[in-house]
Amino acid sequence: MIGRLNHVAIAVPDLEAAAEQYRNTLGAKVGEPQDEPDHGVTVVFIELPNTKVELLYPLGEKSPIQGFLDKNPAGGIHHMCYEVTDIIAARDALMAKGARVLGNGEPKIGAHKNPVLFLHPKDFNGCLIELEQVG
Repeated sequence: MIGRLNHVAIAVPDLEAAAEQYRNTLGAKVGEPQDEPDHGVTVVFIELPNTKVELLYPLGEKSPIQGFLDKNPAGGIHHMCYEVTDIIAARDALMAKGARVLGNGEPKIGAHKNPVLFLHPKDFNGCLIELEQVG
């Protein structure tokens, strides 16, 4: 069902400092910050040869990332994103197997302008899973 790893998302307390660390210390290709108001985050993508790293920073007072940073002030891995070819079929199959989809169960448009869903971390060994429809 799941395809390739699309990205690993890291919540960071200082987006500019984190982006600079990847750019200057690790020599990575770092994208520009983009606000994603529907998800309450500002994101920066780090392009790697085989996947991406997504830096997450809170956008607005109701950002879910702020709650994560309150519990983890230094930041940390927030979620893993896997690609799927049909997000509705993947959602339905996962729900039939007992997985819980967060929110209202309907896909939202993500940072790559593709439909995305999130799966409850308690169903996946404590890891929040994002599914992104590609292709």
